[in-house]
Amino acid sequence: VTWVTGWPLSGLSFAAQTKSKKTLAKPNIRNIVVVEGVRIPFLQSGTSYKELMPHDLARAALLGLLHRTNVPKDVVDYIIFGTVIQEVKTSNVAREAALGAGFSDKTPAHTVTMACISANQAMTTGVGLIASGQCDVVVAGGVELMSDVPIRHSRKMRKMLLDLNKAKTLGQRLSLISKFRLNYLSPELPSVAEFSTSETMGHSADRLAAAFAVSRLDQDEYVLRSHSLAKKAQDEGLLSDVVPFKVPGKDTVIKDNGIRPSSLEQMAKLKPAFIKPYGTVTAANSSFLTDGASAMLIMAEEKALAMGYKPKAYLRDFVYVSQDPKDQLLLGPTYATPKVLERAGLTMTDIDAFEFHEAFSGQILANFKAMDSDWFAQNYMGRKTKVGSPPLEKFNNWGGSLSLGHPFGATGCRLVMAAANRLRKEGGQYGLVAACAAGGQGHAMIVEAYPK
Repeated sequence: VTWVTGWPLSGLSFAAQTKSKKTLAKPNIRNIVVVEGVRIPFLQSGTSYKELMPHDLARAALLGLLHRTNVPKDVVDYIIFGTVIQEVKTSNVAREAALGAGFSDKTPAHTVTMACISANQAMTTGVGLIASGQCDVVVAGGVELMSDVPIRHSRKMRKMLLDLNKAKTLGQRLSLISKFRLNYLSPELPSVAEFSTSETMGHSADRLAAAFAVSRLDQDEYVLRSHSLAKKAQDEGLLSDVVPFKVPGKDTVIKDNGIRPSSLEQMAKLKPAFIKPYGTVTAANSSFLTDGASAMLIMAEEKALAMGYKPKAYLRDFVYVSQDPKDQLLLGPTYATPKVLERAGLTMTDIDAFEFHEAFSGQILANFKAMDSDWFAQNYMGRKTKVGSPPLEKFNNWGGSLSLGHPFGATGCRLVMAAANRLRKEGGQYGLVAACAAGGQGHAMIVEAYPK
């Protein structure tokens, strides 16, 4: 990477301000920019959003984006949303939210799902549509409402109800009803577990922490850092992507409600949540069930400039990775980071702002250890050397999923906007976003600050 010394900017102490690195623009490929991104406040499940449906939250995020950007609705070529636990009535939630927000019924919309990286998948799908010349303007986002999840009848009960629906005569109906047993009424609940291994994610996180010798105290200290930084960012008005949401029949929600800096003493009293009695993962050092939605306006650079917008950031190289869902479920960032850096021709030292998804304290700290291990790189990743662990002073400086919340389908956009907004505020040039996801998958993307 060549460094060119620029003019020192008066009154700014950031070393990054006085250096400008190469840009990651590629010949013959359109530059793709984020014009703006917003999210409604992320709330703990069972609070102010509990009476709503997912499309209500997604619509609110879209309206917040429209309000902030004043983008003409008919300019938007395509809308993509991510979601994980689908409401069966609105399986294509992107379309229902777009219609509700007043977008043109001529604008197509589809919904993607890829566990915790669903919004990332929505964004990169949009990037692909713009890069290929299919579209100029895409809205990407994500939504999750954990306050209301689809709870199903048992398989036997469902079969019986379907058969009853088809039964023609009273005799056929009585014959079916006579086969009914009380255990048919036991419901099927969705769980945050791997289909392929039947292991819950918390259990896997606890095993991962143990495998990398991450202590309970390490995990509690990390989650305290996350909450403290989130509280500071919230108090200082740095979480500028949050837009207010007037909940029908209730008050206007203006801020995330899961930020609660505790003390190490209080957290130490909690019992293990998954592996009892010796586990280290607790309710405090895990991300909580969250309701929320996010949306961002992505454009080809020439289109944004022609419309008079000042973009926030370029979306650059990205990768998706996949590993064994049993023992490497949450190591996505470790695998994705060196790949995306190589693709962009950067090293860890070039990155000014890291934004990683925090599923569990133990997961973040285990990834740090894996990234800092030559042995792991050589034996598991087929690489000669480690990529290195992100420096904490550049890492999730405004809080993360542990404190701000994690609506599965919406977090990806929050990560990218946090990176973009931090680069603007801190004067850096490159941000690295990374996340793990159920299924043993992962994602990483380079975000480049738009020149001021």
